[in-house]
Amino acid sequence: MRFYWFLLIAFICPLIVSAQTGTITGKVVRADTKSPVANASVFLNNATYGTSTAEDGTFTLAGVKPGQYQLVVTGVSIEEYSITVLVGREPAKLSIEVNQKVLMLREVVISSSADWKKNYELFRKEFVGDTENGKECKVTNPHILNIIYHRGKQQLEASGDEFLVVENLALGYRTKFLLKNFLYDAIEHTISYSGSALFENLPGSAAQKKLWKQKREQAYYGSAQHFYRSLYKGKLKEEGFEAHDFTRQINPERPEEAVLMQKMKKYREGPRDSAMRYYNLSKMTKWYRENLAKLPYQEFEILRKTPQDGIYALTFPHFLYVVYTKREETTEFKDVYHPLDMPNYETSIMTKYSGYIAFDMNGIVVSSPSPLYEGSWSKAKLGDLLPVDYEPGD
Repeated sequence: MRFYWFLLIAFICPLIVSAQTGTITGKVVRADTKSPVANASVFLNNATYGTSTAEDGTFTLAGVKPGQYQLVVTGVSIEEYSITVLVGREPAKLSIEVNQKVLMLREVVISSSADWKKNYELFRKEFVGDTENGKECKVTNPHILNIIYHRGKQQLEASGDEFLVVENLALGYRTKFLLKNFLYDAIEHTISYSGSALFENLPGSAAQKKLWKQKREQAYYGSAQHFYRSLYKGKLKEEGFEAHDFTRQINPERPEEAVLMQKMKKYREGPRDSAMRYYNLSKMTKWYRENLAKLPYQEFEILRKTPQDGIYALTFPHFLYVVYTKREETTEFKDVYHPLDMPNYETSIMTKYSGYIAFDMNGIVVSSPSPLYEGSWSKAKLGDLLPVDYEPGD
């Protein structure tokens, strides 16, 4: 059943964003002594705006596109500081007090070079990605990572005290990622991580920049970022998106993933009948009784305006089935339902973990926990990530 919210139609008209840019200025001082902090990194998370504080602790970020950002301050001797900043026509002025960093000993894991390399390759695949763009990424300082693999849980953890520097030779960015924590669960096939990133444009010839521009547009169109922007502007159909209500149930005949992996490991050496039984069970789809609403949603049915300027909410009763009609899918996803009468378009399924998904004018999710993406959007890792301030044509 669809949910109509006619009273809110007036609040979700397309928003015209001014081409005018904004400025963020501020000063960073120690919280205890009020003395200025020099040479601290100040940047907008997942964007291309970054600088360092001067000797008197001041900084300026100019030419910032309107929208909501997370401003991050970090340095060798200070605790990381972050604050949400809404950039508009008026300059934003910040007074920032930071605490001295308390050095803490972390767990030290001694492993062989072969084990570290194996763990790193798994991390690189799941964090940077193994898509066409991901394969063209070069991690320049991998050994700043602390990587631990828990064999019993089949989980990979990683973190770093310095920026992990990744040069994306496909998209033309140098990404500096301050990775707080990363967890890959091989049983549940889930990835979670937190951290901050600064994007810098790589130098290149005119021919390289032209190719990067094309690659960036390919990465943007059909992405989750493109979808959220099209939604709040009221342009889903025009931009090639359809969003449908979707229901499904867990297949009761398929055991849980952890049980399947345990049984297949147990019977790997025999008996053969038992091994084949659990292997065949693992090939069964995770879902059944799947039902896709034929008519797509209109924007006003799933979009809400929040009390905070520039922040919107996406809500839907079950799962959201998103189709991008301007490109065909090249990857086969076993557990993603696809009607026989629908062309092989790129398809993603969204699962929300609360009543709504909050996102900003840049098309970036700002609520926690983030939604789960299955299908096309699940392929996008760091190697396919664009800055939040990216616009087609940049």
